Amino acid sequence: MTIAAGIQDRLFIDGDWVPSTGSSRIDVVSPWTEEVVGSVPAATTEDIDRAVAAARRAYDTSPWSRTDLAERVAVLRRVRDGIEASRDRLAALVTDEMGAPISQSGPIQVGTPLVLLDSYIELALRHPFREVRRSSSGTALVTREPVGVVAAVVPWNVPLTVALQKLAPALLTGCTVILKPAPETPLSAYALAEIFADAGLPPGVLNVLPADREVSEYLVGHSGVDKVTFTGSTAAGRRIAARCGQDLRRVTLELGGKSAAVVLDDADLDQAVEALRLGALRNSGQICSLKTRILVSRRTHDEFIDRLAAMVTGMPVGDPHDPATQIGPMVTARQRDVVQGYVGVGRAEGARTVLGGGDAPLDHGWFVDPTVFTDVRPDMRIAQEEIFGPVLAVLPYDDEDQAVVMANDSAYGLNGAVFTSDPEHGLAVASRIRTGTVEINGNSAGFHAPMGGFKASGIGREAGPEGLESYLEPKAYGIPEELAQTLTEAGTPVFGA
Repeated sequence: MTIAAGIQDRLFIDGDWVPSTGSSRIDVVSPWTEEVVGSVPAATTEDIDRAVAAARRAYDTSPWSRTDLAERVAVLRRVRDGIEASRDRLAALVTDEMGAPISQSGPIQVGTPLVLLDSYIELALRHPFREVRRSSSGTALVTREPVGVVAAVVPWNVPLTVALQKLAPALLTGCTVILKPAPETPLSAYALAEIFADAGLPPGVLNVLPADREVSEYLVGHSGVDKVTFTGSTAAGRRIAARCGQDLRRVTLELGGKSAAVVLDDADLDQAVEALRLGALRNSGQICSLKTRILVSRRTHDEFIDRLAAMVTGMPVGDPHDPATQIGPMVTARQRDVVQGYVGVGRAEGARTVLGGGDAPLDHGWFVDPTVFTDVRPDMRIAQEEIFGPVLAVLPYDDEDQAVVMANDSAYGLNGAVFTSDPEHGLAVASRIRTGTVEINGNSAGFHAPMGGFKASGIGREAGPEGLESYLEPKAYGIPEELAQTLTEAGTPVFGA
């Protein structure tokens, strides 16, 4: 198998690599060298029609949606083997595409999809796809059936992880998919298509089409699509939700975040700061769930700032292919300009930089000087708006009640953290924070837990049983007792008397 890189001339539709009906192309530019490292066709609306038709056929007339779960699991296990076998090359490909430090591309950009696959396979094998429910008002067979054709639109920051976050549950439940990768990172999506094809996925079950914004919007509004799953900006999510709402199309949205880390008075400051190395700055700050608002008691504020500044200063900035690098470039020149613009906004609003805030640290590549702000008020833009770069805002609080109010003072509610020497008390504080996930002392919730957000951070959940359920439609059959007994004897789970 050849891991996709360089110049690609075709699209993956209906199990084959076929030419686009158009001539436009998408160039992939290295954020480090600022040179073109690859190119793919830009799909047209006609290409979308072909892909949706292929996915529709695969769902409606091929055995995939009705095949035994064990067969679908076998395909996904072969996909996992293919990713594992190509781990180093995939990691390097993502680093080439979007500048993730290679020290993180292996464990995060490629390692995380492997853990995701393991988790979803385990969950699918235990999921109650059929159950008998008895009640005084009737007896039912309740089934959970695949939602149908799925349009999966994924971002550039963790392209393989988010693609598998959508593909694994969709395919395990029997759906078919059109995967639309971000224009910045289509090469890794091509590599994934190769792996799925080699694993024996039937034609039409997965289709991969890079596209610009106009064609992408055509896809999410396509009459042949039953569900849209999108990860990206809140602004784009609102447009997609509105479009899907017109047709009552199912939709899952994992959107932006401005997550708060609450450092309580009794926290181990060294442990908290070390947890924030990746918790606030992994992938060079380009992760929606990062804790970029850090709430610290006035009693420990200065001591914490000293430790945080020392940690960030010790994170090498540079060539993302160098294993020593911890902060790489921004994905595009535009993203660099946006992040640098926020640094200027923070200063103009009166915040103080205790670290960074200067010019880009290197003479090539789209870098931002890692920056730590203090003297930040909750109403400042740098405390309210998602920056998506290596910029942290430290806000002081007087007591825990104020810290909770400040943590909730956000349009977002995706992630968060509480640091304390008393985890039970930390859990009580975390229960007051309105966000989809809260990590106590930096502990991950894992992929058996649901991931998603409150408020403007999205609709629905991914991962865990909830992630599987979002690709299923419940269906009820009123059945006679003798059939219920037959199903029960055959092993169908029973709910009720």
